[in-house]
Amino acid sequence: MELGNVSQPPYGPGPEAPGSSTPGLVGMAHGFLQLVQPHGLPVAGGLVGWRLPASCCLSFFLSQLLHYELGFLVCVAIGLLFIILVPLVGCCFCCCRC
Repeated sequence: MELGNVSQPPYGPGPEAPGSSTPGLVGMAHGFLQLVQPHGLPVAGGLVGWRLPASCCLSFFLSQLLHYELGFLVCVAIGLLFIILVPLVGCCFCCCRC
């Protein structure tokens, strides 16, 4: 087995996505992910590998991280809101019966 050049491996475009029997669901999932996280991973800001360059301050790094994860944070906040509100409203409808 030949390893080739280990220090500088050649990278290709990667594997192709497998075919699916449900292209509508795949399209919806990709659309949701594109809506939730439209921004790419900030490479220059030190996010890759969690190493901060000497010229980068911590607040700038955290602002880039929050900007990158903003869509997921909004989805989590809406989910927690529904987890709290739905049982509370159901309890009010069940107990009060106005």
